[in-house]
Amino acid sequence: MTNESVLMEESLSSLGDYSLQYNRWLLKPIGAWPLSLSSSRLERIVSLVLIVLCYGFILFTVIPCMFHIVLEDENIHMKLKVLGPLSHWFFGGVNYTTLLLRGKDIRDCVEHIKTDWKIITRQRDQHVMLKKAKLGRFVAVCCAAFMQGGVLCYCAVSAFTMMTIEVGNETKIIRMLPCAAYKSMIAVDTSPTNEIVLASQFVSGFIVNSSAVGAFGLAIVFAAHAYAQLSIVMMWITEFVNEWRDRKKNGCLNEIGVIVEHHLRVLTFIGRIESVMSRICFMELFKSTLDICMLGYYILTEWADHDVRNLTTYFMILISMSFNIFTVCYIGEVLMEQCKRVGEVTYMTNWYYLPEKRILELSLIIVRSSLTTKITAGKIIDMSIYTFGQVAKTSVAYINLLRQVT
Repeated sequence: MTNESVLMEESLSSLGDYSLQYNRWLLKPIGAWPLSLSSSRLERIVSLVLIVLCYGFILFTVIPCMFHIVLEDENIHMKLKVLGPLSHWFFGGVNYTTLLLRGKDIRDCVEHIKTDWKIITRQRDQHVMLKKAKLGRFVAVCCAAFMQGGVLCYCAVSAFTMMTIEVGNETKIIRMLPCAAYKSMIAVDTSPTNEIVLASQFVSGFIVNSSAVGAFGLAIVFAAHAYAQLSIVMMWITEFVNEWRDRKKNGCLNEIGVIVEHHLRVLTFIGRIESVMSRICFMELFKSTLDICMLGYYILTEWADHDVRNLTTYFMILISMSFNIFTVCYIGEVLMEQCKRVGEVTYMTNWYYLPEKRILELSLIIVRSSLTTKITAGKIIDMSIYTFGQVAKTSVAYINLLRQVT
């Protein structure tokens, strides 16, 4: 292999990693980034240790909080204030587990992207791929910034909020925890236990946030890549038809088989995205409905108390969660429309200039595009703008129900 070919291969490999870079930074510290088949034994041991530590931090936050809700003698309003953070941590742990279980599918998608960068050799096609990769990378960074910023801001506000409690005849001032803990299980009203639990909840908050935004980021980057590949397929179809109008033009796409095979390859990739995201989207729809409902309830109660600090924090979290679930619903609709558009573009070309045999070959692409390819939540609900609207409507309905109950 010559030096030029080696440099070209390294350049294509770096371009394949470009869009996935931030997702790797988020998922690698929590052991959720899939290891390659060539990973060393040390890397596998480190990954296993990170997974055990992450589960330890999550369980150390979730279990005492669950006991607090069930066993602590509090009114319904106080229990509801604890339920919101608990649901975020609990479903974050479920998403983390799903990412680990889908590690092989994620690795296959990553390898698929790297292979596409190697088999797509024309500069114009690579420009389309790079443009969509930049877009996917930017949106993934926005999702991470919103989610991490909102939840960690809530943790910081809780940490700086001092709470006065009475233990026997003694009055103590302690820091408020983002997730309440059952005092009979962990003595959070004493120092330094209070500070240790607070620090562990910051770490567990980072873990569950990273798993959520990592899953969203992967979905966004994978969808952006699939969108670029479908755009390339449409470009190839248009060129294929136009070449028959001008036979003197020497085109590189003189076989419809190349286009059909690549089209099927893209649809297979979208099927892999569906396999990775189906369960995660289902849990996120349920979690987002509950979280948006609880955040709306908290905003209404804090508004009545004129607590500007908590109101600001809740608004930040509400915006971040709404933005993330909207993004996932939106990319599901965009992919579905782009898959249909391949058939529409094929039909809108000058296919009537082709010989009869070539027209029949193009009909294969039209027929396959008519079969809708979707990103779903648990293979039950299609991820679309309509679904996001239903999440918002359901959340508002639950907020009204909570207002009536409390």
